[in-house]
This record gives sequence, structure tokens and C-alpha cells, in this order.
Amino acid sequence: MATAVAPKRFLKIAAPDFLRDLDLTGEELAALLDLTADVKRTPRNYARALDNKSIALLFEKPSLRTRLTFELAIQQLGGHAVFCEGPIGAREPLKDVARNLDRWVNGIVARVFSQETVDGLAHWSSVPVINALSDLYHPCQALADVATVRERFGKLKGLKLAFIGDGNNVAQSLMLSALRLGMDFALGCPQGYTPNPEIIAQAEGLAAVSRATLTITHDTDRALEGAHAVYTDVWASMGQEKEAAKRKKAFQPYQVTEELFARALPNAIFMHCLPARRGEEVTGAVIESERSAVFDQAEYRLHAQKALLLMMI
Repeated sequence: MATAVAPKRFLKIAAPDFLRDLDLTGEELAALLDLTADVKRTPRNYARALDNKSIALLFEKPSLRTRLTFELAIQQLGGHAVFCEGPIGAREPLKDVARNLDRWVNGIVARVFSQETVDGLAHWSSVPVINALSDLYHPCQALADVATVRERFGKLKGLKLAFIGDGNNVAQSLMLSALRLGMDFALGCPQGYTPNPEIIAQAEGLAAVSRATLTITHDTDRALEGAHAVYTDVWASMGQEKEAAKRKKAFQPYQVTEELFARALPNAIFMHCLPARRGEEVTGAVIESERSAVFDQAEYRLHAQKALLLMMI
């Protein structure tokens, strides 16, 4: 059996948990993206990094990409994943769940309905907690997304990412990550569907530092002008099923069609965190086009989450 090559040294994340995108410093985010690229190039260098480590995966929401990429990342780094599905804190208090896991595992990955849940797990547990999706943030998705853009264009600073649709958790994480990396970020959304005001204020502060541009508009032409990447997401996320009809009416003008996609730069890529509803937020022609990067994004979930686990655990 071949012996694994000793991995390169890498920066350890100072924050005890990764609950929000801004839990990473700018230096840590840049280092994580470099490590992500190296993990993709030379996975065997990290094949034993999580030997004798166990990570709990707590999922309140169904998942394909998040669950499988975390399970595979942990396995391919030599660790062991333990999966548990269902509401956290329903059968017993959340603080008891967290304090039990604290005695058993080396880290917790949680995909939850409410940010309060992942914050509570971090409060009551001493092991690192990773937010694998909440109502406010999807930071692991944003890491994979910016890594995808960097691979496609060879850089991030000076590029423009246009998000068309709901100012949801995915949009909020992307906005924070893109702006601090020097990318211009534009959100084209219907009235009433802008991001959380506190997160907008944070984004404006990041833009002032990086000298990137933040645009939040109801005009898709303005959002798409000069865009290198066009991103969209479902109109109604899990937990918003009762709003589906209302949202479908509001978002219909924001469907990413071939005509709308053409308003971005000629070499722009199309992005979606998946699952996608073809014929709703995006047409089949766009998502299946040569310029679609959706499966590159899905692949990068594996590499970016490996890098995150390495730097945290």
C-alpha cells in the first residue's frame, strides 16, 4: 500500500465555530480557497488528516449535495461520519443534545431551519460546529461557489457576480463572501424580497474596504450589466411551501431565460446551488448550456468542505 504524502502546512481557523461567513477572517478565507485548490489537485496528500476523528452530521432538512459531500469529505480525509436526521431539540433539549455530542465527537455539522439552532449547538458544545445551512446563511455553498468562479476565470477581484431572484440565505452568504474578496455583487430581486437589513449593512462595510460595488435593485438589466457570473436559486425554499403560489407570481419576471442570460457578458457562466426547478427560476436551455457551471459548483462542495474541516479540526 502506498504511503500518503505529508500534507503542506496550512492556516488554522481562529474562530471556534463556522456559523456565519464572517467567522472567517479575510486571511483565513484566502487561505481556505488556496487549500481547496490544493485538496482538489492532490487529494492523497490529505488522506489521513482526520484519522481517529468522528464528526456528527445533524440534519433537520433533506439533502443530497450537503450530506453526501460532507460524508465523503470526512471519509476521504480518514475520519468517520455519524448521521442523524430529524428536528434538533424536539425529543430532548438542544443543550442536552449538544452536551452529549461534546463527549462523543470531534465536530458537528448542522443543517437546520433556524440560525438559532446552530448558534445554540455552538454555545453548548466545545467542539467545532459548522453551519451547513440555516435560514440566514449557507456559508459552505458560498465557499464552493467562489472557488468555482476563481477556477473558471483565474481570479476573483474585479469580477461581477449577479444574483437574480430571492435575497435568501444563499444570496446573503454569496454577497458577504464575494464583496470581501473584491468581487462586485448585484442582486436583482422583486420588491419585498431583499436580504436581511443587518446583513446588507455588513455587506456595505465589506464593499467599502474592498472597494467592490454592491447593487441591490429590482431591475434585472442593471443587475446583469457586466456580469461574469449569473446565479439563481429556487423561488420557494424548504419551509416556504405555503408561499409558493405568491412567490411564483412575484418571481416570474426574474426567470433566467436565454434572453435574460444574454444580458450578462458573452463569457458569463450560469450558477445554481441546486436542486433546480427547470421551467421556473431557470429554463432548461440555460442550465444545460455549455456555460453552465452548476455541476462544477456541486463538485467544489466536496473540496471546499475538506479544506474547511482541515482548517477547523
